Amino acid sequence: MREYYELQLATLNTEMIQMGALCEDAISGAIQALLEDNKCLAEKVSGIEMQVDQYERDIERLCMRLLLMQQPVATDLRVVSSALKMISDLERIGDQAFDISDITKHVSFREYESKVHIKEMAKAAIGMVTDSVDSYVKKDVDLAKKVAKADDQVDALFLKVREELVALVRTNQDMAEGALDLLMIAKYLERIGDHAVNVAEWVIYAITGDHVKLS
Repeated sequence: MREYYELQLATLNTEMIQMGALCEDAISGAIQALLEDNKCLAEKVSGIEMQVDQYERDIERLCMRLLLMQQPVATDLRVVSSALKMISDLERIGDQAFDISDITKHVSFREYESKVHIKEMAKAAIGMVTDSVDSYVKKDVDLAKKVAKADDQVDALFLKVREELVALVRTNQDMAEGALDLLMIAKYLERIGDHAVNVAEWVIYAITGDHVKLS
């Protein structure tokens, strides 16, 4: 029975990795579509987001089976219950990547590219998602804590992007509509960072039993 349980935990780890990778793909695809003005790529993000939703349902079912049927010991119980919390945040990350891609279908970033630090902000947010999932897989508390430090960078970049967009609108009213769209994209990236921090907090709980606030 324990051997079967270990196999199920291994499956849980694999599916968490795959769900996290899809979230990274969704954010990367949405930002690439924005930077390249690629409407077809923006459409593909919708399919990735649907896969993220499916992983959430599949992992939730797996976790419930582990909790209800296998009577896990305390450490395993923390791992499984933390995974249930994490997939909720990962699903929201997928939603926000989709929201970015949806805006991308209606805005061209080319005239803003040299003026706004969206690309840098997206890179930092994607790194946070990658590190938060890796910290779960590797059971690495230090890596989880690194995610919180990276969130400070994302927050600072959000403020910088907002300032840049306000300055653009003041000098060129014709750019106002696109600036508002880009501000929404920046806000979604900031929220993605917040969700990555939530994932990292649950990783620390799964490993240590302590539920600490990282931000």
